[in-house]
Amino acid sequence: MNKERLNGTLDQLVGSAKRSAGKWTGDTRLKVAGVAQQTKGKLEGAFGTIKDRAVQANPDSKAQRSRP
Repeated sequence: MNKERLNGTLDQLVGSAKRSAGKWTGDTRLKVAGVAQQTKGKLEGAFGTIKDRAVQANPDSKAQRSRP
């Protein structure tokens, strides 16, 4: 798991909480912000997954060597 996948998961969780809070309180802006953050998290997680698969497919890649 890389930082993109971790950040993506975190954004999805926080976005879900914001969306739910907006729904419960009737705050449309908070609900929309939550949906946007969830979407951002899904995209970031997908990018992280692609990055992980690329490293697995080519273990000698530059991305693999730059990992701590």
